[in-house]
Amino acid sequence: MKLGILAKTFERPTVEGVFEAVKAHSMECVQFNMASAGLASMPDEIDPAIIARIHYAAQASGVEIAAMSGTFNMIHPDLAEREKGQRRLRVLAAACQGLGAGVITLCTGTRDPLNMWRRHPENDLPEAWSDLLHAIEAALRIAEDERVTLAFEPEHANVINSARRGRALLDAMQSPRLKVVVDGANLIEPGDDQKRVLDEAFDLLGEEIVIAHGKDRAVDGGFCAAGQGILDYAHYLDLLQHISFSGPFILHGLAESQVGTSLQFLHSRLR
Repeated sequence: MKLGILAKTFERPTVEGVFEAVKAHSMECVQFNMASAGLASMPDEIDPAIIARIHYAAQASGVEIAAMSGTFNMIHPDLAEREKGQRRLRVLAAACQGLGAGVITLCTGTRDPLNMWRRHPENDLPEAWSDLLHAIEAALRIAEDERVTLAFEPEHANVINSARRGRALLDAMQSPRLKVVVDGANLIEPGDDQKRVLDEAFDLLGEEIVIAHGKDRAVDGGFCAAGQGILDYAHYLDLLQHISFSGPFILHGLAESQVGTSLQFLHSRLR
């Protein structure tokens, strides 16, 4: 596995400073967000000069851009918002070749109009599923045009709230350009039989995982830095090793001050 981090963890005035901070922690890769270059996370346009600057900064630091954050609310209750997200996804995808990135991460969305990471009871309705299928189909057309891979992440707040629903989405789309981001902390709830939940997720999705995320689940159900919560990291990492996962393991959900401790924790578990 290649240890990396969400670039936004390091708040720096320049993109060069962001990559230098990643390198200073001896990490190999990032999931990059355009906010780290002073733009919106999903910009309406990206100046080619900015693309070149990001790419050069990554190469100069020796840090790989393993993926780009391309999250928007794919089933927002306002159709205009969904369409705006798709246009911005195309802008981001068109920049990927120049950035040296081949994967864009997605959020499968929620009916909550204000927060795409907040659960809504209408997420489970057939209409939400249908809207998601249409949104993924549109996104995959962009992915084909721009030759990138899209990776969605099962999590409780979104339409794809379990490994089973993730498998159903993969089966419905049947596209080699649709893959999975796995995050053990997003799959479990306090009180779950973690081994059963994680085993099922890897049984259903293991062959499609291209990125692994590393954060943790607190006892109260919130999220925290890797090693600070209840996630059975030994089993989570064992499952990744069992599928011979050699891709990026991206830390997030932590403050910059916690990066060193989380890396130390991961290194100790990987040993």
